[in-house]
Amino acid sequence: MSILEQTYTLSNDVEIPRLGLGTWFIDDDKVAQAVREAVTIGYRNIDTAQAYGNERGVGEGVRTASVPRSDLFVSTKLAAEIKDYDGAVAAIDQSLRTMGLEYVDLMLIHSPQPWDDFRGGDYAEGNREAWRALEEAHRAGKLRAIGVSNFLQDDLENLLQTATVTPHVNQLLVHAGNTPSDLLAFCESQGILVEAYSPIAHGQILDNADVQAMARRYDVSVPQLCIRYTLQLGTVSLPKTANPEHLRSNAEVDFEIFEQDMATLRALEDQDYGEASEFPVYSGR
Repeated sequence: MSILEQTYTLSNDVEIPRLGLGTWFIDDDKVAQAVREAVTIGYRNIDTAQAYGNERGVGEGVRTASVPRSDLFVSTKLAAEIKDYDGAVAAIDQSLRTMGLEYVDLMLIHSPQPWDDFRGGDYAEGNREAWRALEEAHRAGKLRAIGVSNFLQDDLENLLQTATVTPHVNQLLVHAGNTPSDLLAFCESQGILVEAYSPIAHGQILDNADVQAMARRYDVSVPQLCIRYTLQLGTVSLPKTANPEHLRSNAEVDFEIFEQDMATLRALEDQDYGEASEFPVYSGR
């Protein structure tokens, strides 16, 4: 069975494909075609966010794809700035309208803090309010699963104090060179599946000589090695591309990284994100 057909099962028994398409930085007018291409190749997991500004196009791609809507797993994210119940309720409904979908398979709180105060102040109460809105939409059937993104252990513990649903997912920056082992272990202990975004480290890992040498030994590309690494960590891998050739090669990861090499990659520290370092999530704050 190819990686595109393999799934994990969330704590509420919803199945989620192990490999997905990330759509950050794919323009709204180009993303529908990228989604259709990905679906034709065999992708069934499509990830977007309110902040990406391309929900409309993703929804169009999903509605016009070559397979039924029910075969696809579509995720979006509540804007990081929304830290109140009413705002969250309105934004959830707005996402569904923008995408033209009756339901979304997974919706996440995009960040525990607004982007302009990332890793800054205390928004615990606001996150609990936003979570209450997600829980309500989940009960109403608008969202099949709910979760968070960029949440550290403290953020999760704050949420769990009042949550009636434990997050099904925590979407995190995970790649060879940045493996938050303690946080991964905590999520696993709580039954929270981790999704790895930017598994290719925003492209900068391509220049790492040690990773290049390891990829050559497996006769794969550096992106393929990096995607396989995140899959073997037990995460959903969400590489981002609109290039059909890259979509295909990113899914050709049906090989096994030996445990010794996994240990090497786990221990690797390489967090040079190049031009992407200006974004809060890459800035090391």
